[in-house]
Amino acid sequence: MSHPQQLVQKLWNYCNILRDDGLSYGDYVEQLTYLLFLKMADEQTKAPFNKPSSIPKGFGWETLIKLDGDDLEIHYRHTLEELGKRPGMLGTIFRKAQNKIQDPAKLRRLIVDLIDKEQWSSLSADVKGDAYEGLLQKNAEDVKGGAGQYFTPRPLIAAMVEVMAPQPGQTICDPACGTGGFLLAAHDYLVKHHQLDKAQKRQLRNGTLYGIELVDSVTRLCAMNLLLHGIGSESGDVPLEGSDLPVVTKDALAAKHGEYNMVLANPPFGKKSSVTIIGADGEQSKESLVINRDDFWASTSNKQLNFLQHIHSILKMNGRAAVVLPDNVLFEGGAGETIRRELLKQADVHTLLRLPTGIFYAQGVKANVLFFDRKPAADKRAWTEKLWIYDLRTNKHFTLKENTIKRTDLDDFVACYFGESEGSKNKAGAARTRHNRKESDRFKSFTYDDLIKRDKANLDIFWLKDDSLEDSANLPDPDILAAEIVADLEAALEQFATIAEDLKK
Repeated sequence: MSHPQQLVQKLWNYCNILRDDGLSYGDYVEQLTYLLFLKMADEQTKAPFNKPSSIPKGFGWETLIKLDGDDLEIHYRHTLEELGKRPGMLGTIFRKAQNKIQDPAKLRRLIVDLIDKEQWSSLSADVKGDAYEGLLQKNAEDVKGGAGQYFTPRPLIAAMVEVMAPQPGQTICDPACGTGGFLLAAHDYLVKHHQLDKAQKRQLRNGTLYGIELVDSVTRLCAMNLLLHGIGSESGDVPLEGSDLPVVTKDALAAKHGEYNMVLANPPFGKKSSVTIIGADGEQSKESLVINRDDFWASTSNKQLNFLQHIHSILKMNGRAAVVLPDNVLFEGGAGETIRRELLKQADVHTLLRLPTGIFYAQGVKANVLFFDRKPAADKRAWTEKLWIYDLRTNKHFTLKENTIKRTDLDDFVACYFGESEGSKNKAGAARTRHNRKESDRFKSFTYDDLIKRDKANLDIFWLKDDSLEDSANLPDPDILAAEIVADLEAALEQFATIAEDLKK
């Protein structure tokens, strides 16, 4: 099977069988992850690989394939528990793993008829990696399951990585990595745009990409996604026990975790960090978690503001960041204003991409991509001289199904970023820079003085007229209009809910 789409369809057809038993899309992808890993580990012990097994004796694929009925269900459950206790890569994949397939007959069908029929190690990293990405995207489309919050639109990621242009030898971190979209895109960019020697290829597999994720189940999806794409391993095989994949589960905001040349991230949506407290009377209440760190400019419970400060803190000097942030980060007062003013001073905040609505699986999101470079401490007034803003939102209408955003929709932004005319070819071998920019209808620049004079150093700047407000004949299609209204209402409801929660304290 040589096409990822065929493989996705085959894998997904089995999901429909298991849906009748109440298995969610996320549960299904998770069970596939466990079984795929065990099958590939078994394949590595045979010709032509002939490697020692990374799986403890008695818990491998060869044992599972021989069992049936209750014996299979019991042994599979014990296998997940045992492997979850192991260190390194095994622990990353199997930590807190549980069997969600209650019918042993269906579990056997999944093992024998689907997973065992393929030689996964012989498939190219592109095929099996892209197939797994396809499953993650289908899982993200299950809006009710909430999985979309871990999935950034791939066309947006591709454009962000292209303008950031990672170089061999640089370290790249995503401190909220989800299923690994940014790390994969950075990896693919480096492979495609550079002739890497053996040492560089080895460093790209181990020592270039770093992901941090708060949720165990998402870490395992990310780890498997990277593994199937050949990251952290030799050509997508299963590494030996004790080796590590470049993703860990922990709270990125708790402390600084190293410094990197580049950060690419889409921190989780939702404004407040909070913890649920259950009182003696059984009543539940939520308390805001204010992050207090010496290397932060302001203490706040706003997750995005904290991630913005954290990302600045983990950049090496002259390191570069591209981070997706909701609108409130651009205009919120208090800690928000303090953080914006400090960021404009201590970093070169050079580009802001205003994103259209209707491109994220999480509803009601109005977001932007902020690009900035960390700079050394200096006596100069501020490192930011000019902020260029590209408006991809006004008079742009996208939906998740009928009119999805494509990479070509970002071509003009990429061209403007580098000061090139859209469609023009960069001279062969010439490095692309952002120092020959020209203003256009959608691309405007604002000086540091312009920015700090604005009330609260508000960066929520727009200048284009909304055609639908000028002429009712220019209204978008009813389904797009309805989706945008729903998004606005849900965003407003979330803000009211936050206010109501704060008033209870």
